[in-house]
Amino acid sequence: MAQHILGVDVGGSGIKGALVDIETGAIVGNRVRVETPAPASPSTIAEAFKGLIKKLDYQGPIGCGFPAIVQHGVAKSAANIDKSWIGHNIEQEFSAACGNPVKALNDADAAGLAELTFGEGKNQEGVVLLITIGTGLGTAQFVDGTLVPNTEFGHLYLHGRIAEHYCSNRIREEEKLGWEEWASRFSEYLRHLERLLTPDLFILGGGVSKEFSDFGHLLKVSTPVRPAKLRNNAGIVGAAVYAVK
Repeated sequence: MAQHILGVDVGGSGIKGALVDIETGAIVGNRVRVETPAPASPSTIAEAFKGLIKKLDYQGPIGCGFPAIVQHGVAKSAANIDKSWIGHNIEQEFSAACGNPVKALNDADAAGLAELTFGEGKNQEGVVLLITIGTGLGTAQFVDGTLVPNTEFGHLYLHGRIAEHYCSNRIREEEKLGWEEWASRFSEYLRHLERLLTPDLFILGGGVSKEFSDFGHLLKVSTPVRPAKLRNNAGIVGAAVYAVK
């Protein structure tokens, strides 16, 4: 019998959740979304998290992708959320709020886990790097299918700038870059990662991945590059998988 587990993706603007069939990676029923409160402090996000769980009327383990470096359930950074999260235990806060056991991981790691389990990275040996391209650049690295957590390679420096301030989708839009010019920048970033990590595969996720046909052929890099399969559901699906790992 299929096991349906709740996956939640906490973002800077919204908190999204859905039941996931963890045998197939399919979303079961509808996704539910609540607004991320401002300020996005532990108490306010926990209250919103509780509201989302109530809407879904769910009891059981919950996985949560969270926009931070997450070590043993504790936030070690804060991206697009309040800085008061740093040093705070995400799992304890959310578990207490909703009355269910919660396991948390970095949001890009959650997306990567989904792609490695059900998407482009399934059965892929060697070093696989998923990059989510959006407001910033999130990364998830896997070695022979095992997650290396909290890589944050979007924060590497390139031309004296943080990489995500040089070639994220936000920069493409703000600087009004055409696909060719942006792909040239992004290719530099991929080649930089090649030199550091010697990957076997790049998987590109995030909102811009659905435009892969517009820019994929413009990327100049030796390593194979493929668009993610699960797209915007990846964070939810990966979180659900992590909940029962």
